[in-house]
Amino acid sequence: MRIDILGVGFDNLTMTEAVARGCELLAGEGAHYVVTPNPEIVETCRADAEAMAAVNGADLVLPDGIGVIYGAKLLGTPLKSRVPGIEFGTAMLAHCAETGKKVFLFGAKPGVAEQAAKNLCEKLPGLQIAGTHDGYFTDAESDAIAAEIRTSGADMALVCLGAPKQEKWMAQYGAATGAKLLLGLGGSLDVFAGVAQRAPEFYCKHNLEWLYRLIKNPSRAGRMMKLPLFLVHVAGEKRKLTREGSLSLRGRTAPARPRSPGSSLSGWSARAWTAASSTSRATAKSPPRSSSCTSAARSARIPTM
Repeated sequence: MRIDILGVGFDNLTMTEAVARGCELLAGEGAHYVVTPNPEIVETCRADAEAMAAVNGADLVLPDGIGVIYGAKLLGTPLKSRVPGIEFGTAMLAHCAETGKKVFLFGAKPGVAEQAAKNLCEKLPGLQIAGTHDGYFTDAESDAIAAEIRTSGADMALVCLGAPKQEKWMAQYGAATGAKLLLGLGGSLDVFAGVAQRAPEFYCKHNLEWLYRLIKNPSRAGRMMKLPLFLVHVAGEKRKLTREGSLSLRGRTAPARPRSPGSSLSGWSARAWTAASSTSRATAKSPPRSSSCTSAARSARIPTM
């Protein structure tokens, strides 16, 4: 079951679990796509019904943004961990290199995807790049691009067009590409190509990548304002849920205390019975994962190019 945050349903997975699920989708039948919303994308979805449908229609919705983690916690439905899209994508690329799967790179400015392909092949021996295409195209060209990806024989495609364009494109054209798995990864190709630098490890470790990007590019200040707006909306949703919960409890009578055969439970015994009952749930075991998926998840952070 997904965790709902302002209408967007997030899969509650760790990085290792997300990569394992990605490997399953890649090995399965049909077309699948993955999205990695941050607070800015959630806010976009709130104002754009088509974007909301595209995001929620994905096979994997991963929380890429510390604001999403804070929001989930505030709503009382915490997510296991943040799953940065670029790290997930790197892990899936490593899996493709290990298993011989072909990858298509789609997006960014002309020449960037080609440079990213070169750098990735150097960093990940065995990686097969089926083709590349820049992100500058008209809607009328989308069918031809999808056909190009299909002709290339790519098993996986990185779709880096920025949100919500990439989510809408994958939802509409994903099946036509013939790829088993499409990943919407925003500006990741710029990082892979060395055109842009990912935040240093200190910022990543302390969930401050947003601050690093703002320092490097002050013009992002307007976009960054969506983070506090997101938290304001989450707080409002929290108040709404609390109010509805309080109203639903009005008029209810207190449930009768459970009784053991021939006697009643009261005082300390009743509290002990309740405590014992609340801790009797069994913990579900995680399914076994392939070694290639596990090793890919461990090495998700690719060196700066």
